[in-house]
Amino acid sequence: MTEGPGPPENEPPRWAAPGGQPPSSQPGWQPPTGPPPYPPQYPPHPYARPPAPRPGIIPLRPLGLGDILDGTFKLIRAHPRTTLGLSAVIAAIAAVPVAVGQAFYFTSLGRVLDDPSSTPTMSTGGMFASLGGSLLALVMTFVGTIILTGILTRVLGRAIFGGRITAGEAWRLTRPRLLALLGLVLLNALIVLAPAPIVVGLVVALVAADAGLGVTIPVIALAVVLYVVYAVFMATRLALGAPALVLENRGVRSALGRSWSLVKGDSWRVFGIILLTQILVVVVGGVIAVPFTIGGTAAGYLGGGSVGAGIVAAILAALGSIVSSTITYPFNAGVTGLLYTDRRMRAEAFDLVLQTAATRLEGGVEPSVDDLWVPEHGSGEGSGGPP
Repeated sequence: MTEGPGPPENEPPRWAAPGGQPPSSQPGWQPPTGPPPYPPQYPPHPYARPPAPRPGIIPLRPLGLGDILDGTFKLIRAHPRTTLGLSAVIAAIAAVPVAVGQAFYFTSLGRVLDDPSSTPTMSTGGMFASLGGSLLALVMTFVGTIILTGILTRVLGRAIFGGRITAGEAWRLTRPRLLALLGLVLLNALIVLAPAPIVVGLVVALVAADAGLGVTIPVIALAVVLYVVYAVFMATRLALGAPALVLENRGVRSALGRSWSLVKGDSWRVFGIILLTQILVVVVGGVIAVPFTIGGTAAGYLGGGSVGAGIVAAILAALGSIVSSTITYPFNAGVTGLLYTDRRMRAEAFDLVLQTAATRLEGGVEPSVDDLWVPEHGSGEGSGGPP
């Protein structure tokens, strides 16, 4: 084993006492025991990487799962009015038709339970009212979620640099992209659902031909498995289209192609993060909504079919939906936006662009940072190779 570097010339030995005499000449001196210490490194390790700057909600480097989740929570805490406030407004608007339909349902069902000899037509009518309200709420939620996704994506684009943006400014920047966002979501759904009629037609053909259970069940099972694999694959590859459309000012086809190229090569990781996010959203949303749902159902059953009891039940159910959606909407949008940012960092070294901009913007974040998200090349329609 080679010895470590010795002390520089004209430097006294390390064992020398201040007076220049060795320690062994001092009274009571004992020789040291144990292995000799390692020599210090001169100079420090040249390959040590300095920590990435963090001007905002995330460090400006490729993100891990913990960074994405932590950044999402920081986004919500740093902009509660924009994230939680807008989510609550959209959730409340979507909950109105559900509450009205459930009020009719609980009222009619309570009357039937109170008078079992009555015909169940009122309960059936209330069920149809509840179903119609749920369908209308689904459409309103669909449109509202699109608007919220665009607005929160703009908020996230500034929050990464530590900047703030008001809800009004975010709406002004997002409004020209709303029709494109709607078209993106519809085209995405059509791509994912495209093989579904083929599967349904195959099932109908097998049943009409009376092929027998020994043939029908395995063929149907195989067709369903293949469709699920296709739907999951396409949904994963196209999951980052909305942030690309909003932040890069792309068209619908170009945004889908952009998502396809960004996810390519890292599909399993993107799928795992999206799946974990959906599990967390379902669990957290369910836990929040359960007490309201139980209270509303109990009020509807025990109210004896009164209008007041139906209204109370509907209000409780609507409150559960509003509170749950207020938490889960921004969480979903935040994870998607940060996952898009991470993929650009890994695929395009976009973290270097962000770090350079953060150094330049130490005096304050300006609206011009929105232009940093637009790539210098490949911004034309269809760039990235749509599926």
